[in-house]
Amino acid sequence: MAKIEVNNTSFEITKSKEGLLIDGKQANYDIIELPNGEFNLLFDNQSFTIAVEGKNASTGELRLSLNGRSVDTKLQNKLAALLKSMGMESGKKKLKELKAPMPGLVLDVMVKSGDTVIIGQDILVLEAMKMENSIKSPQDGVIDKILIQKHDKVEKNQILLSFE
Repeated sequence: MAKIEVNNTSFEITKSKEGLLIDGKQANYDIIELPNGEFNLLFDNQSFTIAVEGKNASTGELRLSLNGRSVDTKLQNKLAALLKSMGMESGKKKLKELKAPMPGLVLDVMVKSGDTVIIGQDILVLEAMKMENSIKSPQDGVIDKILIQKHDKVEKNQILLSFE
């Protein structure tokens, strides 16, 4: 689940088997990227042209042009909420290491040493208690060393990778 704020109005967005739910209501949509980098969104039989005017990945703020009108948005996902509750809001402190949040089995590693990552980007998949958990980057940065590989068993707080 994620929470998005659009011009000071909040919406809860959940991805389910049926598709996207906005505040618990099924959303019918289709989105395509246009050759010029803009997007065309068909939402509840209405068409919107969307362009990204500016973004701040560390705060989740995004300024969009929606049919030519500027709209300020702010996205907060589970990771951002957890970091905020722990007093580790983005932009306050750069991490040198990413540790396993729980014991589990590494199913996939999506980055390699030298890769540049952005906050919220999927880094690896960790299976714990028969559930697949996507581990996301807590910050923008460059991967220094990957200390685990696919099929490794990891313990809670084990260092998975380091940042430059």
